[in-house]
Amino acid sequence: MERPTRSQRGARDIHRIEIDVDWPPGHVAVTVIDGPEPVLIDAGMVGEHARETLEAGLADLGHDLSEIEHLVVTHPHVDHLGQIPAILEAADPTVYVPVGVRDRLTREPSDLEAAVRTNATQAGLSGSMLEMAVDKSVESLERNRKLLPPKAVDHWIEDGQEFAVGGIGLRAIHTPGHQADHCCYYGNFDGDLVLFSGDYLLAPFRSVVIHTGLDDGATEGVGAFYSTLDTLAALDVATVYPGHGPAHTAFQAKIERSRRSLDRMLDHTRDLIGAEPSTAISIALERSGDREIQYVIPEVVGALAHLHSQGRIQLTVDDGVNWYHTGD
Repeated sequence: MERPTRSQRGARDIHRIEIDVDWPPGHVAVTVIDGPEPVLIDAGMVGEHARETLEAGLADLGHDLSEIEHLVVTHPHVDHLGQIPAILEAADPTVYVPVGVRDRLTREPSDLEAAVRTNATQAGLSGSMLEMAVDKSVESLERNRKLLPPKAVDHWIEDGQEFAVGGIGLRAIHTPGHQADHCCYYGNFDGDLVLFSGDYLLAPFRSVVIHTGLDDGATEGVGAFYSTLDTLAALDVATVYPGHGPAHTAFQAKIERSRRSLDRMLDHTRDLIGAEPSTAISIALERSGDREIQYVIPEVVGALAHLHSQGRIQLTVDDGVNWYHTGD
């Protein structure tokens, strides 16, 4: 295939490279802002197949991995960091990452372990399930800072910060809830406001409330997600490029869909509290179905805390475990 020349490519063309993942909707997208200085938004999943898919997608656009000039990260989840080592090995991109990620990646594992142990105990985990939650949290920290070494970051991006990548102006907006340090980025492309939304406003469904996992701050996740939707709603966005699912123009509709989904999730969580007091883990196990419990527990913890803050449920603490009841 003959490569298009840069004069044949649009100065600000936006493309997506979809990399397979094992959860719905079956892919994670690396967004490419094409031009004289190619820009990547996020870096896809780990693994050799993911690297081959990324390289093939870039080749279709007339690029090698070595030509990437800028890498912008929305949040530190493995499916968005996976190919950073390959990109750093092949190229010398300028790397932009939300500032909150810096403290998260430089966290002492022992501090994280202690926090997760306390919070998981409050959620009702014990025995092997408790130890697994602690181990997975520490493993995730170690993996993520290997994928994204803090020393490789050139610019730690603040909420509201405006910056230029490849001659394109972007602005960051802190959007916690799905992940505590998550940032979306938006800019003007040919007169229209375009939002690179990471794991928000997906066309197929609402992303899960992971926030901090079971680290400190877990109880704030649902409230943070609602606040993010309010913040995003103030923008006048023409096109959304999310990290999963297709690009779309249904900006406000997806915001309202996400709000309704959170509302339903809160109602459902309250309904799952039986006649006897319930813990977060008992509700998460009932909710999880065929999903991995580690992604359900943080959302349940956040939901129970949010319901309690609204006065819709009551809380009793017994021997370090939070027990919730409706008071009916």
